[in-house]
Amino acid sequence: MDICVFGAGSLGSLLGGLLAREHDVTLVGRDPHVAAIERDGLRVTGAFDLKRAPEAATEPRSADLAVVAVKAYDTPEAARALSTFEYDAVLSVQNGMGNEATLAAGLSCPVLAGTCTYGARLSNPGVVECTGVGTVTLGPRVGGDSAVATRVGQAFEQAGIDTVVADDMPRRLWEKLAVNAAINPTTALARVENRATREAPLRETATAVAHETARVAGQQGIDLDPTETADRVFAVADATAENTSSMLQDVQAERRTEIDAINGYVVEQADRLVPVTETLTRLVRGWERARGLRE
Repeated sequence: MDICVFGAGSLGSLLGGLLAREHDVTLVGRDPHVAAIERDGLRVTGAFDLKRAPEAATEPRSADLAVVAVKAYDTPEAARALSTFEYDAVLSVQNGMGNEATLAAGLSCPVLAGTCTYGARLSNPGVVECTGVGTVTLGPRVGGDSAVATRVGQAFEQAGIDTVVADDMPRRLWEKLAVNAAINPTTALARVENRATREAPLRETATAVAHETARVAGQQGIDLDPTETADRVFAVADATAENTSSMLQDVQAERRTEIDAINGYVVEQADRLVPVTETLTRLVRGWERARGLRE
Protein backbone atom coordinates (compact mmCIF):
# COMPACT_ATOMS: atom_id res chain seq x y z
CA MET A 1 0.00 0.00 0.00
CA ASP A 2 1.11 3.55 -0.75
CA ILE A 3 0.88 5.51 2.53
CA CYS A 4 1.33 9.18 3.35
CA VAL A 5 1.86 9.91 7.06
CA PHE A 6 0.82 13.51 7.67
CA GLY A 7 2.43 14.65 10.89
CA ALA A 8 5.82 12.98 11.24
CA GLY A 9 6.30 13.76 14.89
CA SER A 10 6.98 11.04 17.42
CA LEU A 11 3.98 8.74 16.82
CA GLY A 12 3.73 9.49 13.10
CA SER A 13 7.41 8.72 12.61
CA LEU A 14 7.17 5.50 14.59
CA LEU A 15 4.15 4.23 12.69
CA GLY A 16 5.68 5.36 9.41
CA GLY A 17 8.92 3.55 10.16
CA LEU A 18 7.09 0.35 11.05
CA LEU A 19 4.81 0.58 8.00
CA ALA A 20 7.87 1.16 5.78
CA ARG A 21 8.93 -2.42 6.52
CA GLU A 22 6.32 -3.56 3.98
CA HIS A 23 4.84 -0.49 2.26
CA ASP A 24 5.81 2.63 0.32
CA VAL A 25 5.72 5.42 2.91
CA THR A 26 6.13 9.18 2.75
CA LEU A 27 6.62 10.99 6.05
CA VAL A 28 5.33 14.57 5.99
CA GLY A 29 6.77 16.76 8.71
CA ARG A 30 9.07 19.64 9.49
CA ASP A 31 12.80 20.28 9.29
CA PRO A 32 15.26 19.41 10.71
CA HIS A 33 13.55 16.01 11.14
CA VAL A 34 12.55 15.73 7.48
CA ALA A 35 15.98 16.83 6.26
CA ALA A 36 17.67 14.23 8.47
CA ILE A 37 15.43 11.45 7.10
CA GLU A 38 16.09 12.55 3.53
CA ARG A 39 19.82 12.49 4.22
CA ASP A 40 20.28 9.46 6.47
CA GLY A 41 16.97 7.60 6.62
CA LEU A 42 14.80 7.02 9.69
CA ARG A 43 16.12 5.10 12.66
CA VAL A 44 13.73 3.47 15.15
CA THR A 45 15.22 2.65 18.55
CA GLY A 46 13.93 1.48 21.92
CA ALA A 47 11.64 -1.52 21.59
CA PHE A 48 12.78 -1.81 17.95
CA ASP A 49 16.17 -1.55 16.30
CA LEU A 50 15.67 -0.84 12.64
CA LYS A 51 16.50 1.66 9.96
CA ARG A 52 14.35 2.47 6.95
CA ALA A 53 14.51 5.01 4.15
CA PRO A 54 10.96 6.27 3.61
CA GLU A 55 10.38 9.32 1.47
CA ALA A 56 10.29 12.51 3.54
CA ALA A 57 8.70 15.82 2.62
CA THR A 58 7.22 18.99 4.09
CA GLU A 59 4.08 18.78 1.91
CA PRO A 60 1.67 15.85 1.40
CA ARG A 61 0.99 13.93 -1.80
CA SER A 62 -1.70 11.60 -3.11
CA ALA A 63 -1.62 8.01 -1.84
CA ASP A 64 -3.83 5.02 -1.12
CA LEU A 65 -3.97 6.01 2.56
CA ALA A 66 -3.20 9.13 4.57
CA VAL A 67 -2.44 8.57 8.26
CA VAL A 68 -3.01 11.80 10.20
CA ALA A 69 -0.89 12.16 13.34
CA VAL A 70 -0.75 15.93 13.86
CA LYS A 71 -1.69 17.65 17.10
CA ALA A 72 -5.44 18.12 17.48
CA TYR A 73 -5.23 21.90 17.09
CA ASP A 74 -3.62 21.41 13.67
CA THR A 75 -6.45 19.21 12.33
CA PRO A 76 -8.20 22.00 10.37
CA GLU A 77 -4.94 22.78 8.58
CA ALA A 78 -4.39 19.07 7.92
CA ALA A 79 -7.82 18.82 6.32
CA ARG A 80 -7.06 21.80 4.09
CA ALA A 81 -3.65 20.44 3.07
CA LEU A 82 -4.94 16.94 2.30
CA SER A 83 -8.02 18.17 0.41
CA THR A 84 -5.98 18.99 -2.70
CA PHE A 85 -4.81 15.37 -3.05
CA GLU A 86 -6.52 12.02 -3.63
CA TYR A 87 -6.79 9.19 -1.08
CA ASP A 88 -8.84 6.02 -0.83
CA ALA A 89 -9.08 6.65 2.93
CA VAL A 90 -7.75 8.83 5.73
CA LEU A 91 -7.01 7.40 9.18
CA SER A 92 -6.71 9.61 12.25
CA VAL A 93 -4.54 8.30 15.10
CA GLN A 94 -4.69 11.61 16.99
CA ASN A 95 -5.41 12.41 20.60
CA GLY A 96 -8.64 14.07 21.64
CA MET A 97 -12.12 14.19 20.18
CA GLY A 98 -13.54 15.88 17.10
CA ASN A 99 -10.60 15.27 14.77
CA GLU A 100 -12.41 12.78 12.54
CA ALA A 101 -15.41 15.07 12.09
CA THR A 102 -13.13 17.95 11.12
CA LEU A 103 -11.31 15.79 8.57
CA ALA A 104 -14.55 14.37 7.17
CA ALA A 105 -15.98 17.86 6.69
CA GLY A 106 -13.05 18.83 4.48
CA LEU A 107 -12.36 15.61 2.60
CA SER A 108 -14.32 13.54 0.09
CA CYS A 109 -12.86 10.12 1.00
CA PRO A 110 -13.82 7.86 3.93
CA VAL A 111 -12.33 8.96 7.27
CA LEU A 112 -11.45 6.21 9.74
CA ALA A 113 -10.98 6.65 13.46
CA GLY A 114 -7.99 5.07 15.16
CA THR A 115 -6.37 4.68 18.54
CA CYS A 116 -2.76 3.73 19.14
CA THR A 117 -1.15 2.52 22.37
CA TYR A 118 2.43 2.56 21.10
CA GLY A 119 4.69 4.90 23.02
CA ALA A 120 7.00 7.14 21.00
CA ARG A 121 9.51 9.94 21.52
CA LEU A 122 11.63 11.88 19.04
CA SER A 123 15.10 11.66 20.49
CA ASN A 124 16.97 13.41 17.65
CA PRO A 125 16.24 14.56 14.09
CA GLY A 126 15.80 11.37 12.08
CA VAL A 127 15.57 9.18 15.20
CA VAL A 128 12.38 8.03 16.97
CA GLU A 129 12.37 5.89 20.10
CA CYS A 130 9.60 3.36 20.69
CA THR A 131 9.00 3.54 24.44
CA GLY A 132 6.35 0.83 24.43
CA VAL A 133 4.83 -1.65 21.97
CA GLY A 134 1.07 -1.50 21.74
CA THR A 135 -1.90 -1.95 19.41
CA VAL A 136 -3.53 0.09 16.68
CA THR A 137 -7.33 -0.10 16.69
CA LEU A 138 -9.24 1.35 13.76
CA GLY A 139 -12.63 1.40 12.12
CA PRO A 140 -15.33 3.65 10.67
CA ARG A 141 -15.61 6.83 12.72
CA VAL A 142 -19.36 6.37 13.23
CA GLY A 143 -19.11 2.65 13.97
CA GLY A 144 -20.02 -0.40 11.91
CA ASP A 145 -18.03 -2.33 9.34
CA SER A 146 -16.36 -1.22 6.13
CA ALA A 147 -14.24 -2.88 3.47
CA VAL A 148 -11.88 0.11 3.55
CA ALA A 149 -11.21 -0.34 7.26
CA THR A 150 -10.55 -4.04 6.73
CA ARG A 151 -8.06 -3.29 3.96
CA VAL A 152 -6.22 -0.71 6.06
CA GLY A 153 -6.12 -3.12 9.00
CA GLN A 154 -4.63 -5.81 6.80
CA ALA A 155 -1.94 -3.40 5.58
CA PHE A 156 -0.97 -2.57 9.17
CA GLU A 157 -0.89 -6.26 10.12
CA GLN A 158 1.23 -7.00 7.07
CA ALA A 159 3.81 -4.54 8.44
CA GLY A 160 3.91 -6.37 11.77
CA ILE A 161 1.76 -3.87 13.68
CA ASP A 162 -0.71 -5.53 16.06
CA THR A 163 -4.02 -4.24 14.71
CA VAL A 164 -7.69 -4.56 15.62
CA VAL A 165 -10.42 -3.58 13.15
CA ALA A 166 -13.35 -2.53 15.34
CA ASP A 167 -17.01 -1.77 14.70
CA ASP A 168 -17.44 0.32 17.88
CA MET A 169 -14.97 3.17 17.41
CA PRO A 170 -17.19 5.86 19.01
CA ARG A 171 -17.07 3.93 22.29
CA ARG A 172 -13.33 3.26 21.96
CA LEU A 173 -12.63 6.93 21.32
CA TRP A 174 -14.42 7.88 24.55
CA GLU A 175 -12.49 5.19 26.44
CA LYS A 176 -9.24 6.61 25.07
CA LEU A 177 -10.39 10.14 25.91
CA ALA A 178 -10.99 9.14 29.54
CA VAL A 179 -7.48 7.68 29.80
CA ASN A 180 -5.87 10.74 28.26
CA ALA A 181 -7.96 13.17 30.29
CA ALA A 182 -6.96 11.42 33.52
CA ILE A 183 -3.26 10.87 32.84
CA ASN A 184 -2.08 13.67 30.54
CA PRO A 185 -2.79 16.89 32.46
CA THR A 186 -2.21 15.24 35.82
CA THR A 187 1.31 14.17 34.88
CA ALA A 188 1.99 17.39 32.95
CA LEU A 189 1.11 19.65 35.87
CA ALA A 190 2.87 17.49 38.49
CA ARG A 191 5.89 16.88 36.16
CA VAL A 192 5.87 13.13 36.80
CA GLU A 193 5.91 9.90 34.79
CA ASN A 194 2.69 7.95 34.25
CA ARG A 195 3.37 5.63 37.19
CA ALA A 196 2.72 8.45 39.67
CA THR A 197 -0.99 8.47 38.83
CA ARG A 198 -1.34 5.03 40.42
CA GLU A 199 -0.65 6.30 43.94
CA ALA A 200 -2.10 8.98 46.23
CA PRO A 201 -2.61 11.86 45.89
CA LEU A 202 -2.68 11.79 42.07
CA ARG A 203 -4.71 8.57 42.02
CA GLU A 204 -7.69 10.43 43.47
CA THR A 205 -7.39 13.14 40.81
CA ALA A 206 -7.18 10.63 37.96
CA THR A 207 -10.10 8.64 39.37
CA ALA A 208 -12.29 11.73 39.58
CA VAL A 209 -11.54 12.67 35.97
CA ALA A 210 -12.27 9.12 34.79
CA HIS A 211 -15.64 9.18 36.58
CA GLU A 212 -16.52 12.62 35.20
CA THR A 213 -15.60 11.60 31.64
CA ALA A 214 -17.66 8.41 31.89
CA ARG A 215 -20.68 10.44 32.97
CA VAL A 216 -20.29 12.86 30.06
CA ALA A 217 -19.88 9.95 27.65
CA GLY A 218 -23.24 8.66 28.89
CA GLN A 219 -24.82 11.95 27.86
CA GLN A 220 -23.56 11.24 24.34
CA GLY A 221 -25.09 7.77 24.28
CA ILE A 222 -21.86 5.95 25.14
CA ASP A 223 -22.32 3.73 28.20
CA LEU A 224 -19.06 3.71 30.17
CA ASP A 225 -19.03 2.28 33.67
CA PRO A 226 -17.19 4.78 35.93
CA THR A 227 -15.36 2.11 37.96
CA GLU A 228 -14.31 0.18 34.86
CA THR A 229 -13.19 3.43 33.24
CA ALA A 230 -10.96 4.25 36.21
CA ASP A 231 -9.61 0.70 36.20
CA ARG A 232 -8.72 1.16 32.52
CA VAL A 233 -6.84 4.37 33.35
CA PHE A 234 -4.69 2.59 35.93
CA ALA A 235 -4.13 -0.40 33.66
CA VAL A 236 -2.66 2.01 31.10
CA ALA A 237 -0.64 3.73 33.83
CA ASP A 238 0.75 0.32 34.83
CA ALA A 239 1.59 -0.63 31.25
CA THR A 240 3.26 2.74 30.59
CA ALA A 241 4.65 3.34 34.08
CA GLU A 242 8.02 4.74 32.98
CA ASN A 243 6.62 6.76 30.07
CA THR A 244 6.37 10.52 29.88
CA SER A 245 2.89 11.47 28.70
CA SER A 246 2.54 13.43 25.47
CA MET A 247 1.24 16.45 27.39
CA LEU A 248 4.20 16.39 29.77
CA GLN A 249 6.50 16.21 26.73
CA ASP A 250 4.75 19.31 25.39
CA VAL A 251 5.13 21.13 28.71
CA GLN A 252 8.80 20.19 28.97
CA ALA A 253 9.36 21.52 25.45
CA GLU A 254 7.28 24.65 26.27
CA ARG A 255 4.91 24.10 23.36
CA ARG A 256 1.12 24.18 23.13
CA THR A 257 -0.71 21.13 24.49
CA GLU A 258 -3.82 19.30 23.31
CA ILE A 259 -5.80 20.23 26.43
CA ASP A 260 -8.64 21.74 24.38
CA ALA A 261 -9.37 18.49 22.51
CA ILE A 262 -9.01 16.31 25.61
CA ASN A 263 -10.19 17.75 28.93
CA GLY A 264 -11.59 20.84 27.26
CA TYR A 265 -13.83 18.63 25.12
CA VAL A 266 -15.21 16.90 28.21
CA VAL A 267 -15.97 20.27 29.81
CA GLU A 268 -17.71 21.53 26.65
CA GLN A 269 -19.90 18.43 26.34
CA ALA A 270 -20.91 18.25 30.01
CA ASP A 271 -24.47 19.19 30.95
CA ARG A 272 -23.40 19.95 34.53
CA LEU A 273 -20.18 20.66 36.40
CA VAL A 274 -17.16 18.40 36.01
CA PRO A 275 -15.06 20.23 38.61
CA VAL A 276 -11.82 18.25 38.57
CA THR A 277 -11.67 18.07 34.78
CA GLU A 278 -12.43 21.79 34.52
CA THR A 279 -9.77 22.68 37.09
CA LEU A 280 -7.09 20.74 35.20
CA THR A 281 -8.21 22.39 31.96
CA ARG A 282 -7.92 25.87 33.44
CA LEU A 283 -4.51 25.17 34.95
CA VAL A 284 -3.01 23.90 31.69
CA ARG A 285 -4.59 26.73 29.70
CA GLY A 286 -3.22 29.19 32.24
CA TRP A 287 0.27 27.74 31.81
CA GLU A 288 -0.06 28.06 28.02
CA ARG A 289 -1.27 31.66 28.24
CA ALA A 290 1.60 32.64 30.56
CA ARG A 291 4.05 31.42 27.94
CA GLY A 292 2.34 33.10 25.02
CA LEU A 293 1.13 29.82 23.55
CA ARG A 294 -2.53 30.85 23.43
CA GLU A 295 -4.52 34.08 23.50
